Amino acid sequence: MNQKQVRHILDTIGGMFPDAHCELTHSNPFELTIAVLLSAQCTDETVNKVTKDLFQKYRRPEDYLAVPLEELEQDIRRIGLFRNKAKNIQKLCQLLLDKHNGQIPETHEQLVELPGVGRKTANVVISNAFGVPAIAVDTHVERVSKRLGMAGREDTVLEVESKLMKQVPRDEWTLTHHRLIFFGRYHCKAQNPKCDLCPLLDVCREGKKRMKPAENRKASIQKK
Repeated sequence: MNQKQVRHILDTIGGMFPDAHCELTHSNPFELTIAVLLSAQCTDETVNKVTKDLFQKYRRPEDYLAVPLEELEQDIRRIGLFRNKAKNIQKLCQLLLDKHNGQIPETHEQLVELPGVGRKTANVVISNAFGVPAIAVDTHVERVSKRLGMAGREDTVLEVESKLMKQVPRDEWTLTHHRLIFFGRYHCKAQNPKCDLCPLLDVCREGKKRMKPAENRKASIQKK
C-alpha cells in the first residue's frame, strides 16, 4: 500500500470519527491501567459499569491489597475471567508498591513487567496517560487494518503494529489507534459491517467480497 492510499484511509476515518478517544472511564494512570487490564475479552461498556463502583472503593494500590482476594473477585465478577484478573490486580498492586512507590511506571519496558499487562495494555497506558505516541492493536484495529490492506491477512498482532507504525506518521499514532477502534466498533464491525455505506469500499478487501454477491443479484434481477 502506498503513502497516498494510507493518507486517504487516515483522512477518511478521521472525517468519520474526528473525536475518537479512549472510552474507558478513568481519572489517573492507575485507574486506566486497571480498566485496560479488566477490558481483555470484555467490552468497554461493561468495564465502565464495574469500575464506576470499583474506583470509589479502591483508590490506591494499598486498597486492593487490604481485602481478601475473594472480595475483589466478587467486586469484578461481571467481568470475563474475573478470578484471574483479580489475582493479577493484587500482584500488580504489590509490585507497584515494591518497585515503583505505588505509581504506574511511565516506560513501556516497565509496564509490561506488571502482572496482567501485555504489550497492548502498555501501549494504551503510555499513549493515553503519558502522551507517548503508540498504536495499541486490539481486535478492532487488527480486523480493520487487515480488511483495508494496511496489514496482511496472516500477520500477527506484532506484525500489524509494526506495519501501522511504519505507514502512519508518528505524531498520529495515538489518534489513529482511537479512530481505527471507533471505525471497527461502530462501522466496520466483525459481523454485519456497513459495507454498503462505506467510503473506503474501494480499498477494502473484505467489503469488495461481501458486496459482490449483492451486485450479482442486482444484475440478475435487472436482466429479468
